[in-house]
Amino acid sequence: MHQLCIVSRRADLYRQLIEEADLPALSLTDNPHDATLVLADPPLITDKLAQFPQLRWLQSTYAGIDALTRPGLRSDYALTNVRGIFGQLISEYVLGLLISHQRHFGRYQAQQQQAQWQPHSYGALSDKTMVILGTGSIGQHLAGAAKALGMTVLGVNRSGASAASFDNVMAIKDLDKALQQADVLVSVLPATAMTDNLLNADSLSHCRGTLLFNVGRGNAVCEQGLLQALASGALSHAFLDVFKQEPLPAEHPFWCHPQMTVTPHIAAESFPQQVMEIFKTNYLRYVEGKPLQYQIDFTLGY
Repeated sequence: MHQLCIVSRRADLYRQLIEEADLPALSLTDNPHDATLVLADPPLITDKLAQFPQLRWLQSTYAGIDALTRPGLRSDYALTNVRGIFGQLISEYVLGLLISHQRHFGRYQAQQQQAQWQPHSYGALSDKTMVILGTGSIGQHLAGAAKALGMTVLGVNRSGASAASFDNVMAIKDLDKALQQADVLVSVLPATAMTDNLLNADSLSHCRGTLLFNVGRGNAVCEQGLLQALASGALSHAFLDVFKQEPLPAEHPFWCHPQMTVTPHIAAESFPQQVMEIFKTNYLRYVEGKPLQYQIDFTLGY
């Protein structure tokens, strides 16, 4: 019998879904010492890992698992995350804000309150190039959605290997060349040592009035470099959903910056019903001795 412990802010719902799934040879436990399996929100389990001496497999309820891959934390268990369910939500977030910005909908809403009739010029998105940092499932979904609107879409990954839905993919060593072409820049990168402050004053200086979206992880953006890029005109606006420190402190300058849109890490929610489908599939693989899907390499961080 496998003993599963749930550590999540949605624990009650996950417990209900587990019970309804009626998975073979699986029972729930609230005792960490008995648990061989854990279903958890990474930020909530990180400081409790030592309490699970029999841990064999941890299924993250999030795509982001950087809280569990920091140096010094234990890695003597299989760690899997959730993938393939966020592309639609990220695409809605990025394209929704992009279209609103492009067509001045926010300005028109403000003008409506003043009964002000004042058109503003705009251009079609089909004339724009989107550069997406990260070409996994999320990046590919977004690339396909952007191409459906007529945009040219370039990807950037570690090796420059081609990926579905992109017009072209460049290696990370050619980041500067990619940024020179970006009307819209979207980071969906995971948090690793390689991505720390990747978008900094130097790299962002290659942009030309670019719109930046960060919907990956906050570590990828150097905050001071971002402010410099906005001040210089290299970036015209930044849409930020993730940050180095979350929640973003009330006194942080990003809140009131006129060229920033701040949202509280809501671009793509981990819906428990979708997470459960991934867990159920992986659990059946686990009991049959098959390789787990979406397993994390602790050395790479993804």
